Amino acid sequence: MSKNAEITGVISPEDATKAEEFKEQANEYFKKQDYQKAIEYYTKSIELNPSVAVYYGNRSFAYLKMECFGYALSDASKAIELDKNYLKGYYRRATAYMSLGKFQQALQDYRTVNKARPNDSDAHLKYKKCNLIVKKLAFEKAISVEEVKKSIADTIDLENMTISDTYKGPTLEDGKVTLKFMQDLIEWCKNRKTLHCKYAYKILLDVEALFKAQPSLVDITIPEDSKFTICGDIHGQYYDLLNIFELNGLPSETNPYLFNGDFVDRGSFSVECIFTLFGFKLLYPNHFFMSRGNHESATMNQMYGFDGEVKAKYSPRMAELFTEVYNWLPLAHCLNNRVLVMHGGLFSRDDVTLKEIREIDRNRQPPEEGLMCELLWSDPQPQPGRAPSKRGVGVQFGPDVTRNFLALNNLDYIVRSHEVKNDGYEVGHDGKCITVFSAPNYCDTMGNRGAFITLNGKDMEPYFTSYEAVPHPDVKPMAYANYLLKYMC
Repeated sequence: MSKNAEITGVISPEDATKAEEFKEQANEYFKKQDYQKAIEYYTKSIELNPSVAVYYGNRSFAYLKMECFGYALSDASKAIELDKNYLKGYYRRATAYMSLGKFQQALQDYRTVNKARPNDSDAHLKYKKCNLIVKKLAFEKAISVEEVKKSIADTIDLENMTISDTYKGPTLEDGKVTLKFMQDLIEWCKNRKTLHCKYAYKILLDVEALFKAQPSLVDITIPEDSKFTICGDIHGQYYDLLNIFELNGLPSETNPYLFNGDFVDRGSFSVECIFTLFGFKLLYPNHFFMSRGNHESATMNQMYGFDGEVKAKYSPRMAELFTEVYNWLPLAHCLNNRVLVMHGGLFSRDDVTLKEIREIDRNRQPPEEGLMCELLWSDPQPQPGRAPSKRGVGVQFGPDVTRNFLALNNLDYIVRSHEVKNDGYEVGHDGKCITVFSAPNYCDTMGNRGAFITLNGKDMEPYFTSYEAVPHPDVKPMAYANYLLKYMC
């Protein structure tokens, strides 16, 4: 807005015209899936003419694509404030609420659209599906009040599961994962074949027991002459996961890995990813590590595809067991007492110690606040201090916050994932906060490279390998996602 407009509150015709031009430029960037640039130009429109609901509604949509659900929510609400009849604003806000697991609030917005457009089949279907989710959650809450839920693991009867002679896939040896089993599993999954449910259940039960025995913060010792690899988000991109192993070698006792959360969701080969990762965890329990991400949760899995994929390839019961197993995933790893690795980031207060992280009671769904939430959801920001999260969960933390945390805990730097980066990685906060993201061309739309980090125990210096996406079978991302979010990729 021009200075004169700021004083009078009146938008000049020139500013209004320029704002429209910026909007059209933003729309073109959006079509090209350059959402960051689209946001930049919608913002220019808003700065020149902040009274147009569509500018906020469009920017909200771009924020949704960038997974900035908090910002998307704020923009959608502003659009509705400016124009109560702007129905796209209600749609955008409902989607932001859904993405954050706030289903009751989403239902109110879908109800508004449904009332305004009673003959719109899409509006009616969205309202109906959201209403079913709300009713299902209310029912589950009601029956759980007086009943202590039995562990799903305790209900699995492996002895009575039979394996047909026609099954020619990977076979556990004496109930154990072997290197041959893993090599067979990789080829089997690559050819889009399903591991037998008896072996799948056995892997889940065994890996749950393994995770249960670990603390919330796992300490890892890397010998001086040894290489160690850290990978970020995989998000169900199985063929890109296999490419990491092609580039960097299969996991082994001499080639250890840490996968830093978000193994599943969005990508439609999440089942293949998770059984491959869990299999390596069982094969090399002291040389293969996995951290929980914000997508290793029931709400995210129900919305972004993993729950639907497990039900399609196996059963609802197995989907429940996955939720139980994810609750036991460690929340962070400390390498040689020098580097802390977590999925999201740091905290809303300055006095958090490694001891406190180690003692977190993690056997639950991620809460909406506190240390566990922030480990899974927080993001760094370039400016000092803290700010409300762009995602609507966790916090944004600046270089001073990182510096203080490292000094308090006698650490060199942190590694986290959780955010798409053009090169697959980003070094921020004066080299003290590193982001690594290992899913290239995320959702088949973002055009980013993937990356992984290698370091050695002697100097703990991070080295980055960046790579392009590889081809995959013609199954689109979000193929198994909830109808209400399928447009998100």
